[in-house]
Amino acid sequence: MRVLATAKVKAVAPDPSHHHKLLQFLRAYRDWTQYVIDQIWCDKKIPSMKELHHRFYRVLREQGFRAHHCHKVERRAREVVKAAKKNNGSKPFLKKLTARLDYQDYKLGLKNKTLKVAVLNNEWVVLKLQWYSYLDKYFNNSWKLREILVGYRDDEVWVYFTFEKEVVFKQPKAVMGIDINFDNITYTIIDLRGNLVTMGTIPFNGLKRALAHKVIAEKIQRKYSRRWRYIKGIREAIRGHCGKARNILIDSCHYVSRRVVEIAKEYSALIVLENLNKLKSRANGSKRFNKRLTLWTYRRMQSYIHYKALIEGLEINYVNPKGTSKLSPIGDKLVFINYRWIKLPNGHIATRDIVASWNLALRSLKSLTRDVGLRGYVEALKAPNQMQTQEGMKGKPVQVPVISKIPKI
Repeated sequence: MRVLATAKVKAVAPDPSHHHKLLQFLRAYRDWTQYVIDQIWCDKKIPSMKELHHRFYRVLREQGFRAHHCHKVERRAREVVKAAKKNNGSKPFLKKLTARLDYQDYKLGLKNKTLKVAVLNNEWVVLKLQWYSYLDKYFNNSWKLREILVGYRDDEVWVYFTFEKEVVFKQPKAVMGIDINFDNITYTIIDLRGNLVTMGTIPFNGLKRALAHKVIAEKIQRKYSRRWRYIKGIREAIRGHCGKARNILIDSCHYVSRRVVEIAKEYSALIVLENLNKLKSRANGSKRFNKRLTLWTYRRMQSYIHYKALIEGLEINYVNPKGTSKLSPIGDKLVFINYRWIKLPNGHIATRDIVASWNLALRSLKSLTRDVGLRGYVEALKAPNQMQTQEGMKGKPVQVPVISKIPKI
């Protein structure tokens, strides 16, 4: 399977004339992409790339674009129109200064960390890259550099490198169910016979820290009422707190997703995620709950886990999570102590998150073994006491969170 990865790098044009030419090229790229969008928007059928080439290639070449620039402009315009019509949207208007470039239109110098970009009229501009150490793993391993994207935002030039890699999926030896919550990520690993291997939680403190910055930004807005929009210092303070909240969430998602994939890789486990839709529209909670929900990076967490797992050759499965926190994974019925704590039929006490992740793993295993029979799966479900310590796949004992006292309601 082909996997793509993107790396973001800041760039600077040492020569002011090159900076001007690059901006001129990006504006022309955006404006002529918009021109193609305007021309094909009213067409009953979205034209093919061949039709676009016959209609616009000569016009774009006359503006100073190279042959591959023309192809990228036409393809970008077609993608935007197709996406807008698919969502029943209005005609799109492009604002961002970005341009996609094929490998024929740029030259990367790894020794001096420079990037030469082809602009209008077959001219080239040189950009100095702000190099990061993590980029070396992409250039030294089996990754292949494909197209790049050059953008201009907030008076800064950014370059996005796209890497490609062929990944062979590993044969799973276990199934790992993952339940994503506000303050933690709970996982349960079972083997292919349905027997419990291990379980645990990974703390997620990013949402709490990000919420603190969000509250501060809202207090500043309320303090200055409508005046904050017209005072530069206040606007920058609000923007600073919102930016910190965003960065905290991104960093936390990267850390947690990396830990999840490391654990799954250790046990050679298939990762099971919840297939949920319209979370925010269906939720109806308190004011503080709604604030947390607006900052909850549920989809971002899933996407990070997904692509990191693909890079490691681990398979991903999405299952319907309906009722997973209310069903007993070992049969019989659950006893609900309070909203969070549950008493299993064998007497052990666990959280709803553990039960949910456990049922997710079992549900995924059931769907995977449906074609070959469920004998082993049913026997695993009827086991008398699966919460007892068992031998893990790597010789590690199961660590089960068992408490001796019932928590207060």
